[in-house]
Amino acid sequence: MQLGRDALRYTIESRELTSESTGRPAYEAQSRRTEVEATGPDEAIHRYVAQSAAELVSFSSPGVSSESIATVKKEDAVYLVRVYAA
Repeated sequence: MQLGRDALRYTIESRELTSESTGRPAYEAQSRRTEVEATGPDEAIHRYVAQSAAELVSFSSPGVSSESIATVKKEDAVYLVRVYAA
């Protein structure tokens, strides 16, 4: 895949925190990784949320750190999402 002029490839790693339907403890949840092309971490998380048909609950992108953190809700589950340049 060829990147756009100012775009970077971002890795999105999500891990289920809670789910009403599974009742599974968070430490048993498997993390999932995907990559998106974006001009920054804000755009990367918004693309991920749109592709996942999810709802963005919170997002923190510290200026110095290379990793941003979000909380995303999809159906009855809440996910911790890490965003970092690939």
